[in-house]
Amino acid sequence: MALSQVVGRLLGVRPHEVDPGGGGASRVPGSVPVVVVGGGIAGMSAAVVLAERGVRVTVLEAAPTLGGRLGAWPEALADGVQQVEHGFHAFFRQYYNWRAVLRRVEPGLGFLRPVPGYPILSARWPTEEFGDLPAAPPLNLLTLLARSPSLRLADLRGMDRNAALPLLTYDPVRTYADLDGTTADALLDSLRLPDRARAMLFEVFSHSFFNHEAQMSAAEMVAQFHFYLLGNGEGLAFDAPDEDYATAIWGPLARHVERHGGRVVTCAAATTLRRGGDGWRVVTADGDAYDARHVVLAVDPPALAALVGASPGLADHAPRLVAAMPAFGTPGPPYAVARYWFDGDVRPDRAVFSGVSRQSTLDSVTLYHRLEREPRRWAERTGGSVVELHAYACEPGVSATELAERMRAELAALWPEVTGLRVRELRARVEARAPAFPPGSHAGRPGVRTDADGLYLAGDGIATPFPSALMERAAATGIMAANHVLRAEGGAAEPVRSVRPRGLLAKRG
Repeated sequence: MALSQVVGRLLGVRPHEVDPGGGGASRVPGSVPVVVVGGGIAGMSAAVVLAERGVRVTVLEAAPTLGGRLGAWPEALADGVQQVEHGFHAFFRQYYNWRAVLRRVEPGLGFLRPVPGYPILSARWPTEEFGDLPAAPPLNLLTLLARSPSLRLADLRGMDRNAALPLLTYDPVRTYADLDGTTADALLDSLRLPDRARAMLFEVFSHSFFNHEAQMSAAEMVAQFHFYLLGNGEGLAFDAPDEDYATAIWGPLARHVERHGGRVVTCAAATTLRRGGDGWRVVTADGDAYDARHVVLAVDPPALAALVGASPGLADHAPRLVAAMPAFGTPGPPYAVARYWFDGDVRPDRAVFSGVSRQSTLDSVTLYHRLEREPRRWAERTGGSVVELHAYACEPGVSATELAERMRAELAALWPEVTGLRVRELRARVEARAPAFPPGSHAGRPGVRTDADGLYLAGDGIATPFPSALMERAAATGIMAANHVLRAEGGAAEPVRSVRPRGLLAKRG
């Protein structure tokens, strides 16, 4: 174990058990029908746990393929078919619950490969590297501050240390009480950071949550700073699958659920939810109806708001849920994903993944031909490259193709060799499905348990009483929803873990 991890563990920086699980039968007594609406991370995490405990679970996914924002599907190119993802995702090592689900299909997680380095590119300043830090706090933060050219000793002296204190004192109650009404932008202003440090150290980080810092709660930014940097002993290192997500994740997870007696139904868009007797009925767009004792709604915020709005009788059973939907159902800003197949390659020393600072559209770059098997084979066969560009929070009302070309031009300003590459294929899309975290939203954000008996929510926009984010929040809330069902039916619950629950300098009690 590295020195930083030893020090971190002495300070309590280790995985924390927030739900020990257990407490019931290994399989639920009798036949319990449950419907999970949504086949992304949250829905499939719930389905895996439920199916293993003997629940008759049915997953209804509106799309032809599973995965949600982690989905993948076949695209016909001029020279063959390739699986294309919704976008690159970093599998951080403190994603304890998501990794526990993935271990169902690969105990050793052999399909995950370390992604070396975490450089931040800028047209104004030299590249900074964030990947090679000690794993655990406080040594990771001290090392970052000591070596970063963006933040010199004189800059640290000029900072408002009182304004910076919330970054070190995260508390799941007090942080939101004190800072949820403030924007992340205002909090960064108060730190009095040099512009370079603000851009390279904080703005890239906040954009990764698909929100502009001027429209994001300061409390949420502090929570994520704690979750990714100061609350875990795993560091900022992350992994990624060496196969497309359909092959590595969704096919195996669907088969796992089915082997345990569950069903996974795609192209089944839930349109109405009705309460009847002691259970629920979910009706889909093709007129099929699925009866269940419990329902888990594991869809993105706009889809959840639409389903709730199309279920008029729900107001009699879940008035608080219905009241929360107008605000919660409004997503964050649009995000864009563009995958280019070029006729040549970028320089061999370019990182597999790079964040980008202060470009008007481009937020990150991923070299898929150096990451996944299928793009690698295509590049070897053609001499080309497969490059994916992301805009995490982009200008609304702009077409996917135009956003893609803007990102390509901005990448060429950072990597000049891109200018000479000819585009062989392009697949671009723009969507607005990620949750928003605006100031003041925390108090009204729905949690896993709703005010209707037997109705639960899961997803990366759902509130949790412990630090979590993105894929890990989706998996954790899916497991929490499953645990509510299992405990109600006499079954043993699944353990839930998270990072250190409070900041290094947070007061106890």
